[in-house]
Amino acid sequence: MNNSLTNTGRLPAAGLRALLVLTLVTGVVYPLAVTGVAQGLFPGRANGSETVSDGRVVGSSLIGQSYALPLKKGRRAPEADLRWFQGRPADGLGTNSVNTRYSLLVSGATNLSADSAELIQQVEDAREAVVKDNSVPGYTVAPSDVPADAVTSSGSGLDPDISPRYARIQVHRVAAENGLPVPEVARLVEKHTEGRTLGFMGEPRVNVLELNIALRELVTDGR
Repeated sequence: MNNSLTNTGRLPAAGLRALLVLTLVTGVVYPLAVTGVAQGLFPGRANGSETVSDGRVVGSSLIGQSYALPLKKGRRAPEADLRWFQGRPADGLGTNSVNTRYSLLVSGATNLSADSAELIQQVEDAREAVVKDNSVPGYTVAPSDVPADAVTSSGSGLDPDISPRYARIQVHRVAAENGLPVPEVARLVEKHTEGRTLGFMGEPRVNVLELNIALRELVTDGR
């Protein structure tokens, strides 16, 4: 009986020690070790893949941004600022009063089915806008030239990349809007085109934020 009482009395103390040890290992040591390795080997990714321009953070290479003109009175959505390369549509995003530039708080897909009349209309409207915006004197974009990523949003609505094909059909418009030679802008796109990850995963892509930062530097140098 005495042994049973003694053993029973020791159980809470043993359990408490186990709790403290596990808390220390999994709640302090392990997170610090992971953080230290991440900061040492992958500091950029560990800190949110921040993109810096002119000494200040201008965004993340993992999150798409909009390049639009100020919203005009009477319009429901701002017009695209045609001086810049445009990213994918963000139809899956809702609206809020906290972040009016890009609705990060409510990212997501539209959940519209492939045969949805609303989705079909969005795609047709987007294709018409891409053709109209990127057709400039001496260069005409045909509807068949418009790739899928130019008229559809990603699952999150925040895809930071576009296809090289979509980037290339914007070259003439960007060059004309900024008074730059077309070959220079085309070389900019080629320079910022990334291949498949490890040579076989995903598709070739162009990061819009990084491309527009390089474009701004090119425009600034030209002036």
